[in-house]
Amino acid sequence: MQLILISGLSGSGKSVALRILEDSGYFCVDNLPAEMLEGACLSFLQANNPRVAISVDSRSGASLAELPQHILNLQASHINLRLLFLEANLNTLVKRFSESRRPHPLSNADRTLPECVEIERGMLAEVANLGLRIDTSDLNPVTLRMWIRDLAELDASKITLLFQSFGFKHGLPLDADFVFDVRCLPNPHYDPALKPYTGRDACIIQYLEEQPGVQKMLKDIHAFINEWLPEFIRDNRSYLTIAIGCTGGQHRSVYLAEQLAKRFSKEYQVLIRHRELTGLISTSSTKT
Repeated sequence: MQLILISGLSGSGKSVALRILEDSGYFCVDNLPAEMLEGACLSFLQANNPRVAISVDSRSGASLAELPQHILNLQASHINLRLLFLEANLNTLVKRFSESRRPHPLSNADRTLPECVEIERGMLAEVANLGLRIDTSDLNPVTLRMWIRDLAELDASKITLLFQSFGFKHGLPLDADFVFDVRCLPNPHYDPALKPYTGRDACIIQYLEEQPGVQKMLKDIHAFINEWLPEFIRDNRSYLTIAIGCTGGQHRSVYLAEQLAKRFSKEYQVLIRHRELTGLISTSSTKT
């Protein structure tokens, strides 16, 4: 049985993710209490449901504290489990709740909405570290659907490397395991002929390939990841997110993310996200 477990902060897009999985042929269950997770999975196995998606979050209340152990128990069994953890920054979540006019699950007369968000973030901190964290702060529902659909097609038995470009002036990504700052490299932004293009365009690629510092940075980042990746695999990590940041997230970071993904796609499953371009642009590859 393939099980995709959805968790994360209220307002981060869990319902959108669950709907796209249902459209992709998964049997979906929303708001399952954490203490019922293992029993429900046993029932699905007996009923021969091959693909199941379950949402478990802070609505579980006190039993949420048991969720990490339930996840570890299921991973130790014959169930192919992937955990996707959705989150967003405080301002985005407050805006989404204000627009929808729905109460936060943890709201009461004594708590403000920002306080509810931060309390929930603390409740889910241990769960967040067990799966792939997806920062939906800058995503619209369409790009999130594309991303979830791509993730559903990956082989959960192999590690997935996510290379993410971003611009520091728009803030750090919440979901990165490693962040590399490449703002010290030559910037095509200052050439009027190159400024309109991105790190995926031939003219930018040619410009950056002619810069010795860029190529040394690429070599060094590749060597670092390549050296330490086996340790993460031995630690049973299913996902590793590597964020590459430049000033605006248009040129240098995009180029380096693309080049790193190309190099690692020969052996590993790879996804690419360019946060400042068109939301999520993803590709996947496995070792041949």
